[in-house]
Amino acid sequence: MHNKSAVSAMALVVACALAVGGCTLAKVDVTVVSERTSLENQVLGSYNSLSEDMLLVASVRGVSPTGAIEAPRHHSPEQLDGTKALETIAFHADDVELFKRFGWIGENSEGLLTPFARDTAKISTDDQKAFAAHYSDAEFQQVIGEVNQARDLLMRRVVQTNENFTSKDLPAIRTVFARINRQNSVPGSRVQDADGRWRTL
Repeated sequence: MHNKSAVSAMALVVACALAVGGCTLAKVDVTVVSERTSLENQVLGSYNSLSEDMLLVASVRGVSPTGAIEAPRHHSPEQLDGTKALETIAFHADDVELFKRFGWIGENSEGLLTPFARDTAKISTDDQKAFAAHYSDAEFQQVIGEVNQARDLLMRRVVQTNENFTSKDLPAIRTVFARINRQNSVPGSRVQDADGRWRTL
């Protein structure tokens, strides 16, 4: 896609970017800690664990205390899928932020992105206009589809990795993700409230 830095960069670099660059849910201060619900705390804790899994998966090999080279740990298909989902979200993060600024997408009430008409009225700089002009409808839809698929997988992984959750908790977990995504959106972004109405931040 456009303006991407080193697609072939090691997963560890992506993981570090996630840890310090604002792409993890853990960074977001949902509310004052004492006001967070138990569910929110559990969701954030499980999400943090997924981010830690990504760091482990990214480790190619290690060195033991005696200096011997250790083989990489075995990782389950689910861990690998979670890592890929985190990488996908990180890879498209800059584009998603610009799409929000343009008003092309919004954060819906289920923790996913909703596309809107690709109006160019909010595009102010020449660089952004050039970026928008080079994005075809197919590419735009592909990015939204990949990010939504990755988000959905991560929400399901939160259920799978927390013994306190079952599939019945997934709608509530989606609500938590939606709230966090709304609070982490740039001013001017479109967001959907729990009652289904859309508004602009």
